[in-house]
Amino acid sequence: LRCRAAPLPRACHGWQASVKSGSLSCFLPCHRLPVQLMSQVRVYTSSGQKKGLGSEDTKGSIPEETLHKAGAGQDKTNAGQRQSVLEEPIQVKVKAVLKKREYGPKYTKNNFITGVRAINEFCLKSSDLDQLRKIKRRSPHDDTETFTVYLRSDVEAKSLEVWGSPEALARERKRRKEAEIKYREKLFRNQRLLWEYKEFFGNTAPRSSAAAMFFKGPGKVVMVAICINGLNFFFKLLAWVYTGSASMFSEAIHSLADTCNQALLALGISQSARTPDPSHPYGFTNMRYIASLISGVGIFMMGAGLSWYHGIIGLLNPHPIESLLWAYCILAGSLVSEGATLLVAINEIRRSARAKGLSFYQYVVQSHDPSTNVVLLEDAAAVLSVAIAATCMGLTSLTGNPYYDSVGSLGVGTLLGSVSAFLIYTNTEALLGRSIQPERLQRLTELLESDAVVRAIHDVKATDLGMSKVRFKAEVDFDGRVVTRSYLEKQDIEQLLQEIQQVKNLEELEAFMLKHGENIIDTLGAEVDRLEKDLKQRNPDVRHVDLEIL
Repeated sequence: LRCRAAPLPRACHGWQASVKSGSLSCFLPCHRLPVQLMSQVRVYTSSGQKKGLGSEDTKGSIPEETLHKAGAGQDKTNAGQRQSVLEEPIQVKVKAVLKKREYGPKYTKNNFITGVRAINEFCLKSSDLDQLRKIKRRSPHDDTETFTVYLRSDVEAKSLEVWGSPEALARERKRRKEAEIKYREKLFRNQRLLWEYKEFFGNTAPRSSAAAMFFKGPGKVVMVAICINGLNFFFKLLAWVYTGSASMFSEAIHSLADTCNQALLALGISQSARTPDPSHPYGFTNMRYIASLISGVGIFMMGAGLSWYHGIIGLLNPHPIESLLWAYCILAGSLVSEGATLLVAINEIRRSARAKGLSFYQYVVQSHDPSTNVVLLEDAAAVLSVAIAATCMGLTSLTGNPYYDSVGSLGVGTLLGSVSAFLIYTNTEALLGRSIQPERLQRLTELLESDAVVRAIHDVKATDLGMSKVRFKAEVDFDGRVVTRSYLEKQDIEQLLQEIQQVKNLEELEAFMLKHGENIIDTLGAEVDRLEKDLKQRNPDVRHVDLEIL
């Protein structure tokens, strides 16, 4: 809308208000206003085209000379003469906007609640829920497609109907909580009595799955190592008592440390087989890494520390060594037994690494199986320490100098310290939650991006939970058009068209949009479930998938 006004020859009496918007300039109202307006009005229709109104052509504008001439002509006209201004209709396009709603507690009471929560939180019975409205919703679990929920407002009203008042409901909740505490105390006492009964009369229950783990895989390797290292400790201890050799004492302490650490590994394996509970929803698989970490610390304190201590004492206070014949025989037997355990551990790691498509070195460094890694490194260190001890004892027997034997004890302690440092580092990295290999992460990313419903993914994280379990998280930008088409493909288009034609006012339009908008959101949730299920099926290592809608 454009209006140009000529300058006023004299002041106007009465009130006048100046209004300016863009190129609009006029004074309203004034009974002595000798103004001749030449206007051009442009109306924008819904199709985006311009329509000119008045005396101007839509393709052009009023030249500046014409406007000046029109302003000069006003001085020649008589003050009493007034030229009527051509009034043209002005078309205004009004945008209809729905009134913003305020969603308060009254609205949120219409949230859905499951039957279990309704019974537990509002102290109701299952028969009380039969009278309420039932709504079928999409299930977030893989084992069920739909499940029944109730309106929270209906449940609250039913609870007040059953208990009479909020105070009575609160008293019932308090009473049930106290009863639950007493039940847990009784359950704990009964479990304690049952355990004492089993200890006294013997446990005749069939072998559990946790016990079966020690007859295959890493459990088998650990049990073989415990038996062999226990025998080695016993015979090495007898040899040290007979000879008094510092190297033989280090070997005995080394075998004792290995036996204790591998018993700790067996405890970690049995604890990792426990099923997840509400306090530990992701399970107890990290118990293997915790046991391996403590094992590394134990090797450092018991094995390396005592070996260094005994070697330093031997250097400060040397004493002659008795006959070493029995010591050599026991070292030879220890070498054979430790070598056999080492071969068992190597074969197990090769088999597991081949199954995962990794090299032997990558499997050990990345600590995919901490229990087997500990056995491998401990037995490798045992074989090397036997060689060191035998060499130093041989030099002592040839030269008669006991310092060689003490140096061998220091060498064994240094070897054990290096193994413990490596175990502490690898298991700490695993417990901190490291990422999976970039190649595997790229495959998971490409699998998501290849789906038609996904426009882009951001902030991708894949954490190795240990023991071939991966947690995958990503923020997904979904294509709304594909999701909407997926919803429309399941609808009767003819019926949908009839619903659209029946819309006559804003209220009906709002009801139509809310109905189908909620259904489209449910369709989006179903697409998220489909993507998560597809990721788990194609990648068995991925146990937990968290896709966030961007």
